[in-house]
Amino acid sequence: MNGCATRAAIDHDEHDAVLAVIDSWNEGWKTRNAALAVADYAEDADWTNAFGDRFQGRVDLLAGLEFIFSLDFVMTGDSAGNTYEDVTFLSDDVALIRSQLTRTGQMTGTGEVMKDRSINHLRVLQRRDDRWVVVSHLISQAKEKGSQ
Repeated sequence: MNGCATRAAIDHDEHDAVLAVIDSWNEGWKTRNAALAVADYAEDADWTNAFGDRFQGRVDLLAGLEFIFSLDFVMTGDSAGNTYEDVTFLSDDVALIRSQLTRTGQMTGTGEVMKDRSINHLRVLQRRDDRWVVVSHLISQAKEKGSQ
């Protein structure tokens, strides 16, 4: 029974702290602030975006985001708030966050406006030194059924 009580306490006490990680990521994207976007990422974080680009380590991710944020066609458009944010605690020190947002008005490298993109995020967080950090982040894009 102790495990059940602990699980309820974790869900209640840590839920907001875990979700705050998404806030810094989203604000970093909105303001093109790569340092803010990766502030809650572990030194050994593993990140893969919807296009298959992979960065290993916070330093590598920071450099990658600085480049991505410099591309006006990528940063054009808007990401509304998350459609959903689901948090699951796998243990006292490991949490999963599944979230989805819609990206509107983004452009291709040739200047064409892309269709709205439904972007899914799966993050694995670990509590290290009394703080939640992202250790893995996988981004995928939902495709219309029947599209290629």
